[in-house]
Amino acid sequence: MASWLSKLTLLTTITLTCPALAWQDANGGEPQDELEAVQLYSDEQLVDMFDDNTHLYQVETVDRCQLVMDIEAQAELEQRPTYQFLYGDMLAWGICYERDVELGLLYMQTAADQGLIQALEQLGRYYHEGTLVEQDVDRAILYLREAASLGYLPAQKRFANIMLNGEGSPYDFTHAYHWLHNAVTGDEEEHQQIQQQLEQLGQLMPASAVEKARQRSL
Repeated sequence: MASWLSKLTLLTTITLTCPALAWQDANGGEPQDELEAVQLYSDEQLVDMFDDNTHLYQVETVDRCQLVMDIEAQAELEQRPTYQFLYGDMLAWGICYERDVELGLLYMQTAADQGLIQALEQLGRYYHEGTLVEQDVDRAILYLREAASLGYLPAQKRFANIMLNGEGSPYDFTHAYHWLHNAVTGDEEEHQQIQQQLEQLGQLMPASAVEKARQRSL
């Protein structure tokens, strides 16, 4: 009887231990941290991540690509612009998905068409710098003008820089000055940058145009 009980105890021990050992072997011999369930991001959370440029790091490094199916569904089926932009950016740079620049840009464009200012600004920046696309300053102006008119400061600053580089029309100069003159920021360094841009723009504009641009509304 004692011998039979000993064999049963040994068999039970092997049964309970082997799966754990096999799991360790499959992961290089070291136990891996268990993945914690990740909640779907809210639109507000995504906008904050876009503004801080942390969205790709969040989905890949922090959340370990756990939401790839949800992100695709929210972009493709629910057609939420924040998720369309996120999905497009992930595709364009090969984050958690096989890289597909063309499809990624298409989703970014779809988000921009729905008025997502971060998508408008990024496409404008890409065309301005020639990132993923052929450089096209005229096209960059179109995207950035739209985002700037909606109050997005990064777009307003880049739009002004393009004007300072000799691009754009008198109409664009007036609006570039107007948007920066009415911009609000709590960052002292950014405030100084805006003041410098305003001074430079003012030197290239007639006094009457500057006076008009300083009005509360155009």
